[in-house]
Amino acid sequence: MKKNMGRTDQLLRLLAAANIAVLLVAGMVKGTAAVVLAILAAVFVITTFVGFCPAYVPFGISTKGKGGKS
Repeated sequence: MKKNMGRTDQLLRLLAAANIAVLLVAGMVKGTAAVVLAILAAVFVITTFVGFCPAYVPFGISTKGKGGKS
């Protein structure tokens, strides 16, 4: 499993997950939408720390860059 996510991509995913967490904790989202958003936030966090997004593979997307530093 080769990493395909750059630092900016990872940062944006963490920020999105944090925003979703705030919405959930504040009770602004409830029911099915809350469950779906919680799962999405968990996926964002997991893919951020692993550095690999399986949804990018079929499309050949990589936000990592060619320098190898990302």
